[in-house]
Amino acid sequence: MGRLFGTDGVRGVANADLTAELALGLSVAAAHVLAEAGSFEGHRPVAVVGRDPRASGEFLEAAVVAGLASAGVDVLRVGVLPTPAVAYLTGALGADLGVMLSASHNAMPDNGIKFFARGGHKLADELEDRIEQTYRAHASGEPWDRPTGAGVGRVREYDQGFDNYVAHLIGVLPNRLDGLKVVIDGAHGAAARVSPEAFARAGAEVVTIGTEPDGLNINHECGSTHLGKLRAAVVEHGADLGVAHDGDADRCLAVDAKGDEVDGDQILAVLGLAMRDAGSLRKNTIVATVMSNLGFKLAMEREGVDLVQTAVGDRYVLEEMKANGFALGGEQSGHVIVLDHATTGDGTLTGLMLAARVAATGRSLAELAGVMERLPQVLVNVRDVDKSRVATSEELAEAVKTAERELGSTGRVLLRSSGTEPLVRVMVEAADIEQARAVAQRLADVVKSALG
Repeated sequence: MGRLFGTDGVRGVANADLTAELALGLSVAAAHVLAEAGSFEGHRPVAVVGRDPRASGEFLEAAVVAGLASAGVDVLRVGVLPTPAVAYLTGALGADLGVMLSASHNAMPDNGIKFFARGGHKLADELEDRIEQTYRAHASGEPWDRPTGAGVGRVREYDQGFDNYVAHLIGVLPNRLDGLKVVIDGAHGAAARVSPEAFARAGAEVVTIGTEPDGLNINHECGSTHLGKLRAAVVEHGADLGVAHDGDADRCLAVDAKGDEVDGDQILAVLGLAMRDAGSLRKNTIVATVMSNLGFKLAMEREGVDLVQTAVGDRYVLEEMKANGFALGGEQSGHVIVLDHATTGDGTLTGLMLAARVAATGRSLAELAGVMERLPQVLVNVRDVDKSRVATSEELAEAVKTAERELGSTGRVLLRSSGTEPLVRVMVEAADIEQARAVAQRLADVVKSALG
């Protein structure tokens, strides 16, 4: 049986892979493991539990709450809120544990469980492993040590979570958004109420789409993975910009006044220069992944900003930021982490800060994002090959060297094994899209012949 915990918690098809029994068992296991680790020592433990609007979140939330309370943990139910809101409230309320039920940008039938430690930080891998081991041991019959009487956890609604989180977002903005018209696509997800409210309180005129969740429509042809409706709405309403979230609102992509996409790399560039000018870009460094567009790297070099690149995944970006004291990092997909104000990617905060830069400078989003030129990027997935030999194949290494010589300083080649599928990803950037396609296909053919 494979590891339950992936890079972003436990995910699967709700009521098939992720059952009520699994949610309950993992929650009990988490409470016991954290207690054994000393996290609850000297006080009665408290957990914050939130979810996105998926229909399955209703029964999974009930299972998680039951598991925690049965293990002696008091539970504050905050209802439908973004993942970063649950992380923030876990820290702000001094809770010992946070639990978010969401499958982020995945389709509605999926769901997931993510645990946060005290302070709203992601649980260490070692603790996730212990939770999984403990769960498996008890699932096979080992009895739990269960509290009784006054020792069981108490459950109550925490209705102030929405206002507390929105107030936090407004409180960290460098300036107001008066005079801006913004279209918000909430992906019929966890940000459907939060993001429009935050932008409105910050002074923007707000137009909304994707803000009527019914439990079934989350991420359906809307949000950060489907920008078409947002593009059209921005142009139709003559807005200054649009922002799109995913289901749990830990990411944000944007659209400028002409309806053109502004991706995570461009957002990082805009926010990075704003933070540099404000003196808050610690060590003059931005953290991004190896999949960031070469145009972003070249632009930051030109602006005198250092760039540190990590493996793909916002968890690796966050680890690098925390280890070395950096303040800003993120991914092309729109996961942007502003570590002074959030412990995870926060799509609403990202959108607010982007709009604040537009308002403060009086420049359009297109002009600000134009600090970098996105070089054409081609990605080819080569399936059914031995991905374990990517780093050792001499034939492949020679083909990569040839491609790099051809592309020179205005192009880039990246080959990496998929972490979840039997395939190798070939990514090529070049100043010319046709050259990028030709080189990518040539390398894909070599991957197939050398590793097939």
